[in-house]
Amino acid sequence: MASIARRYAKALLDIGVEDGNFERIGREVNSLASALAGSADLVETLSNPAFPRDDREKVLRAVLQRLGASQTVVNFTRLLLDRDRMGVLADISRELDAMIDERAGRVSAQVRSATPLDPSQRARLTQALEKMSGKKVQMVVDHDPDLLGGIVAKVGDTLYDGSLRTQLEKLRHTLAN
Repeated sequence: MASIARRYAKALLDIGVEDGNFERIGREVNSLASALAGSADLVETLSNPAFPRDDREKVLRAVLQRLGASQTVVNFTRLLLDRDRMGVLADISRELDAMIDERAGRVSAQVRSATPLDPSQRARLTQALEKMSGKKVQMVVDHDPDLLGGIVAKVGDTLYDGSLRTQLEKLRHTLAN
């Protein structure tokens, strides 16, 4: 399913780039995917062929109208509905988000710290991660007291482990050899 989601996301990104609104399209697809994730009944209605196609399209149209979706997203989701692919919308949204971030020079960072970070620490950490990655970093920080000390940052696919536990483990390994 990942390759199908990637192909749909790439096609949607190409349309958005051509029209100059790829960021907006990404937000709209993400909003629809979130709406589906929050309602099992909505997923069932849109993906179950037992419901007449016209009824499924009416429901989809109502949801898209409530979200204020652009015509591009309306057309795209109708295509998914026609091809019984509404079930892969969450995967398409994830792929599209990654492609948009890549195109915009952004990367997400998941940071775990042993203690809560104050705003100046967050700013310095963001700046350091941006320097290392060469991209604009969108950081999410979680407090994890199990770390004992330090931080662990996952930036894109790269893991930076500056936790006290890892440093002690390395020291133990060095002393053992």
